[in-house]
Amino acid sequence: MKRLENNFEHLLFSSRWLMAPVYFGLVLAMVVLLVKFGKEVWGLFAHIMTATGGELIIGVLSLVDIALIMNLLIIIMFSGYENFVSKMDDLHSHQDRPEWMGHIGFSDLKIKLIGSIVAISGIELLKAFMNVDNLSDRHLAWMVGIHITFLCSGVLYALMDRLGGKAH
Repeated sequence: MKRLENNFEHLLFSSRWLMAPVYFGLVLAMVVLLVKFGKEVWGLFAHIMTATGGELIIGVLSLVDIALIMNLLIIIMFSGYENFVSKMDDLHSHQDRPEWMGHIGFSDLKIKLIGSIVAISGIELLKAFMNVDNLSDRHLAWMVGIHITFLCSGVLYALMDRLGGKAH
């Protein structure tokens, strides 16, 4: 019976590798975002002489939005892989290894995730306000409401995390 239990535990432990293709899928998602980024840059430069200031600002905010999402994917890939699949031991001495790598726990990852969502939502809201003439009041109200929900959720989650951390 103990042998069956050990085999089952090894199977459970090995199942963490099922997450590896998910992280590879996020790498592919970054490739897609890179293509979208290139398209946005191309469009921005193609219309640089005819675009209004507001259109240029919206274009730049779109680039920032994509960059934030790609940064978020990197954080999720690295910390998720190291927390749930395998430590990247060969890379610990790499000169380009980010300082935070290997130090972000699951709780920290969730805080960074909600912070990034709030930042991305804020950029989308700013883009909407730059284009306020083309949006209905109802649409803007929903965007503001969703942003406030993300913001309050982030603050409450950080507060709960901090209070939970003091208990340990």
